[in-house]
Amino acid sequence: LARFEDGYDLWVHDFREESTKILAKLGADSVSMQMSDDGESLFVLADGSLTKIEAKGGDRKGISFAATMTVDENAERAHMFDHMWRQTKKKFYREDMHGVDWEAYRDAYEPKLAGITNSRDFAIVLSEILGELNASHTGGRYRPQGSRGPSTAALGAIFENDGAAGGLRIAEVLENGPLARAELNINAGDTILAIDGTTIDGSVNAYSLLNGRARDRVRLTIRSAAGEERDVVVRPISLGAENQLLYERWIRTREAIVEKASGGRIGYAHVRGMDDGSFRAFFDRVMGKYADTEALIVDTRFNGGGWLHDDLATFLTGKAYVDLYPRNDLAPGIRYHGDPANRWTKPSVVVMSESNYSDAHFFPWVYAELKIGDTVGMPVPGTATAVWWERMFTGDIIFGIPQVGTKGAAGTYLENDQLEPTHRVPLPPEAAASGTDTQLEAAVRVLLDQLSK
Repeated sequence: LARFEDGYDLWVHDFREESTKILAKLGADSVSMQMSDDGESLFVLADGSLTKIEAKGGDRKGISFAATMTVDENAERAHMFDHMWRQTKKKFYREDMHGVDWEAYRDAYEPKLAGITNSRDFAIVLSEILGELNASHTGGRYRPQGSRGPSTAALGAIFENDGAAGGLRIAEVLENGPLARAELNINAGDTILAIDGTTIDGSVNAYSLLNGRARDRVRLTIRSAAGEERDVVVRPISLGAENQLLYERWIRTREAIVEKASGGRIGYAHVRGMDDGSFRAFFDRVMGKYADTEALIVDTRFNGGGWLHDDLATFLTGKAYVDLYPRNDLAPGIRYHGDPANRWTKPSVVVMSESNYSDAHFFPWVYAELKIGDTVGMPVPGTATAVWWERMFTGDIIFGIPQVGTKGAAGTYLENDQLEPTHRVPLPPEAAASGTDTQLEAAVRVLLDQLSK
């Protein structure tokens, strides 16, 4: 069984001829197989359908069956509770269980199962008992499988929330969104009066008109700020796609803040997650757009973690050891960058906040421990552990166990050890709402002060 094109298919390999060919096209997302005792047939379960396939020739015959199963959900939940308790006791990263009497908590929480009738409440009970460990990367989650129905589409705009009836007044059209096409000529101050002919007034929830409409053709009735009305046709996007546009907008505004405050001398790059894609985007921005700046702000706020701390620390500790100059110096006095060509060799600071989590706590700790530079922002909760999330056999319950702890040279765990910034700078909600980023402005001042010395 191998996924080569669209889903899993059944293949046969001839070791003498060194040839591989397809035996049966399945195109399945979930598949398993078992061979008959005589080796002549294969029984394949593909996306819930059972099929008998002849090993020679690939002839197929569907197998129909019907079965019923009675599930004792109370016993099922009792088993899962016991499984969670035992797994946590065995795998938790500290044998002392953070000083918690794990046996006593089982005795205290197990009777609560008698009042549980559904998986959502069961997940809450798991979260409550796991929360007694006072650890990150744990808790119970209810994640029902299957379709949840249509989701609301988005128009890629920010609307004014002034309480005025009679349409959606546009405060800003998001760059690269469905309303940003030049030929539509939709601008801030315009008002969406109707969607597919349904007038938007106090009796209509405008967003209900976009339910399940992502990528569909939707007709909008627009009134311009000058009072002219017209119809346009757009294709709304998903909420996830709109969130990406909002993230890109946030990045542009952060870059503008840093450029203005530093006079273009300092570069800015946000590390969105501690993963490969985020590192590639970070590297591209730093070594591309900001390669010639004098210093760098590394923004780690709102980063949920992953495993990238060492890559970032290595990247930011480059030491220049050679410059390269061509024979014909076309630009006298200009430094030709040499090696290392793939690491940052100039000053940097890390911006962090209460929103950092997991490896986004570990990286600023490494950055400070290695004395790479200063950190700016607010304290980060100690959450530097590595987690194993287990999905229970019912498919809709997940729980987490922090299995790997981290210790510094001092020999103490980083978990629950709050990381203090070099420069403590809050970002008040009213400042953020007005477009001011006090933490970035402070980071610029720190770097400019370093550059002046």
